[in-house]
Amino acid sequence: MLSIKDFSTMAHLSAQTLRYYHAEGLLVPARVDEQTGYRSYTFDQVQDAMLIAVLRQAGLGVRQVRQALDEPDTADALLREHTAQVQRRREEQDEALRTARDLLGARPEPCVCRTPAMTVVSRPAPVTPPGHDQQEWDLTETVLKAATDDLVATVRQCGATPTGTPWRVLAPGAASAAGRPPWLVRVAVLGDPAAWATALPPLAEVREYGADEELSITMPGRSSMAKYCTAISRLMAHPIEGAFLDIGRMRHLVHEDGVEFRAPIRRLEGPT
Repeated sequence: MLSIKDFSTMAHLSAQTLRYYHAEGLLVPARVDEQTGYRSYTFDQVQDAMLIAVLRQAGLGVRQVRQALDEPDTADALLREHTAQVQRRREEQDEALRTARDLLGARPEPCVCRTPAMTVVSRPAPVTPPGHDQQEWDLTETVLKAATDDLVATVRQCGATPTGTPWRVLAPGAASAAGRPPWLVRVAVLGDPAAWATALPPLAEVREYGADEELSITMPGRSSMAKYCTAISRLMAHPIEGAFLDIGRMRHLVHEDGVEFRAPIRRLEGPT
């Protein structure tokens, strides 16, 4: 029999960790002295300790380790699921690191840009969650991306040619009956609408927009409520002489490396 001190040395696990594993039922000592409470282990239990340590180092929680030990037939599926979760976390961390470098290296600054006249096809997107937390915000992004991709595919099927980056805007008017923000997804197209507009599905709308002047800012990384609020704050704080921003018509353009927010600039009329 091995004392907890000797077993700790062999298994490279602290005595405190061994006591915790005992309490959790992961690694029960071969014998516990009823009078002193001293724990003793067998040499064969070193391999059990090794397996538990490896599973814990891989990031599995105590409940998952217990399942792998108690139900060996499910261990392979459990590890596959955990591997996918680890990969997602790594991707999120890598993206966060890239975003942090971009934000620390060069603070996003608004700039004035000119948008040419264009023909635009728009369609309502499915109602999305209000975005109270990042999970809801991510779900909204997933829904809007799917709706945008579907709109672009539909436009192509009707014979028109999408051009530029699609975008989304909050639909004008009140919120939906469920209290959730209604969105419109839009894409600029080339070609004469008379040749393809009649093939568009219901709720799709074609409009002509004149050339415009917008104030733009791009926030690196994936979209979030914090970046959305920061973009509005930075746009509103940017001085524009003799004009104001029409924030209610702000466009959201999702690029590979970030989200661009564009708000129309409305020039004030001078005295007559």
